[in-house]
Amino acid sequence: MSRLSLLVDLASLLAREVDLDALLGTACERLAQAMFADRATIWLVDAEQGDLVTRVALLPELPALRLPLGRGIAGYVARTGEVVRVDDASTDARFDPTADRATGYTTRSMLVAPIREEARAPVRGVVQLLNKQGGGSFDEEDERYLVALASQLARALTMTTLRAADGGNPGLVLQGPFNRIVGRSAPITAVYEKIQLAAQTDATVLLRGETGTGKGLFARAIHVNSRRQARPFVTVDCTTLPAQLVESELFGHERGAFTGADRRVPGKVELAEGGTLFLDELGDLPLDIQGKLLRFLQDRTFERVGGRNTMRGDVRVVCATHRDLEKAVAEGRFREDLYYRVRVVEIELPPLRTRGRDEIEALARHFADLYAQRYGRPTPAFDPAALVAIGTHVWPGNVRELEHWIESAIALAPDGRITPAHLPRRRPTTISDGRSGEDEVRLPLHLSLDDAIERYVGAVVAACDGNKTEAARRLGVGRNTIARALARRSGAGPASRGPDSILGGSQSRGDDD
Repeated sequence: MSRLSLLVDLASLLAREVDLDALLGTACERLAQAMFADRATIWLVDAEQGDLVTRVALLPELPALRLPLGRGIAGYVARTGEVVRVDDASTDARFDPTADRATGYTTRSMLVAPIREEARAPVRGVVQLLNKQGGGSFDEEDERYLVALASQLARALTMTTLRAADGGNPGLVLQGPFNRIVGRSAPITAVYEKIQLAAQTDATVLLRGETGTGKGLFARAIHVNSRRQARPFVTVDCTTLPAQLVESELFGHERGAFTGADRRVPGKVELAEGGTLFLDELGDLPLDIQGKLLRFLQDRTFERVGGRNTMRGDVRVVCATHRDLEKAVAEGRFREDLYYRVRVVEIELPPLRTRGRDEIEALARHFADLYAQRYGRPTPAFDPAALVAIGTHVWPGNVRELEHWIESAIALAPDGRITPAHLPRRRPTTISDGRSGEDEVRLPLHLSLDDAIERYVGAVVAACDGNKTEAARRLGVGRNTIARALARRSGAGPASRGPDSILGGSQSRGDDD
């Protein structure tokens, strides 16, 4: 690999949802090749722990390799920001032979440079070359190139989920083990582990979760961390296809197969050959196509529409849905045999509201940095009141809704400071029994307690088709309490009781008359 193409190659990696360990490993392999070095290592400064780390994954089976700042030549470069070129490491007092003794490797020549955007910028890490091939030493030209590369690498890292430390301090903060996916809470860490394991196989995966939880992002993460990463990743959105075109979209068609079919067209299965086919919103797939998909999943064979030749497809399938597939099976809208076939590996993505306020804030800062860079805004800063508004919102649209909030705020804040005025109007709070649709009561936040009680009681009575006795039973109060609340709501007269009756306080026997 030429030195010129190395930066282009690394830039393409940084735009993908690849495991950051794999990204660093690939970068080191290609750097060593371009620089004619025996080995290359990228150490990052961990801003939270104050040391150097070569592996950044949070998974227990991938432990980090760490080095204190100041130890060895890499630690010296991270602490001082100096470039070090050594012809014989064994004669340099800064060299730490611990790793050589543990691995049996013999380090001779070294070239080590700090990773930072410019000469006086905070150090984000260290790039280290070991043992010039052919037994020679690294020269001044190698040094100039590595310094330039380290600067470009620092800029490239700003496009990953490795966020710069706060306050202009050295180091980076890891926001998640997969590039472009932010989160370190327990619910999302469990997802990372399953994604990592699923990516190592060709098993069919079913991603489940509410709209906006990132199913497409995790589907791509499975693909780019699998053995199929160099082959296509092809998406089929089952919600946008007319029923009569779904089969053609999936399996292609022959010329003359239907009106307007003036040429042979390959389907998404053929286009994904050797790679991954992502079926988004599988729960919306028409019933008459489900049998043909089942056949493909079972034996990887299919026919084009209007064709007679049976074809085979080498494709890994990942599906996603926010639908209740079990209910759809019970109602006859989804084939039971297909249901069991697609959920070989089932991964549930947690809604944003369950991931904790710290994670919501971390995501908000990530999106703010992303869109500030995209729109040429100053480094963003959040007003404390804006963080309160973001942290207390229930996020029915999940991560996608949060991203749209922050993109809008960055566009409306030319000075980079985000205040509550830059955030969209908050939707009314939803009081629900945990189900959806008609079982929800939406109450604006500005209501007084009395007004909220009146509206809620009225909604419960309406849900009971006007049956006050049934409404009273559901609310656990007397029928007269319901009548008084409705009279208050309609303006028929003053309330003779306070709110305690509705909220579960004591009742008199007279309420049951």
